Amino acid sequence: MIVSAVKNMLTQIDLNSDLGERETAEGQVIDAEMIPLITSVNIACGGHAGTPDLMRRTAHLAAQYGVAIGAHPGFPDPEYFGRREQRVSSEDIVALVISQIETLANVLARERFTLAHVKPHGALYNMAASDSGVAQAIVHAVQSVDRSLSLVALAGSELVKAGLAAGLRIVQESFADRAYRANGTLVPRSEPGAVLQIEEDIRRRVRELVTGAVMSIEGPSVPIQPDTLCLHADTPHAVRLARWVRKELESAGIRLAAVRNA
Repeated sequence: MIVSAVKNMLTQIDLNSDLGERETAEGQVIDAEMIPLITSVNIACGGHAGTPDLMRRTAHLAAQYGVAIGAHPGFPDPEYFGRREQRVSSEDIVALVISQIETLANVLARERFTLAHVKPHGALYNMAASDSGVAQAIVHAVQSVDRSLSLVALAGSELVKAGLAAGLRIVQESFADRAYRANGTLVPRSEPGAVLQIEEDIRRRVRELVTGAVMSIEGPSVPIQPDTLCLHADTPHAVRLARWVRKELESAGIRLAAVRNA
């Protein structure tokens, strides 16, 4: 087991966070504190949250710290923050994802910033992880906008498979603050223990991810080799948790860099 862990040990990883989602003073402070801790940002682009002005301000913060900028499209359902599953057609998913990517791309173009990747949000992300039809619709949308964009997807998911089959650059994502099921999916936030908040639990999860497998809530370990770790900005003490993750990675000698700079 020790030999296997060393063999699969990561040497470099990206840290991403979903920002530009809150206009409140508290939200702006958290975004400003998170940006220096990450290497990639996923900016809400008008579906579950986000306005063109907030997109612009978030992008300027990212550029200030050399952070790669991505689009974070979700269901246009701000009341539930895009976290409620919706049964919509593949055509509608393609349209909403294209529209939101282009909204952010247009904002970035005016500021002379570059769009690097796309990461679906909330329920759309979770549905794409297990539903091949949803996954293919998202892939089609990304291809329609710009085939050079990277696509961030839950490691080992249907979205990863669809993206690879279409020839997109896939960034496989894991979570340092979330519990996993034995099949590799995330434990829903509605269930107890879904979100890790204790420092030692977070640090243990990071060590597991670095060595290629995480312990599931059912017991069996799940093989995962992530390209990026998500640092949530909307959980209690988010900035403190992000610092714990960075410190654990840096102490392990892991290089932190956006995938574009790999």
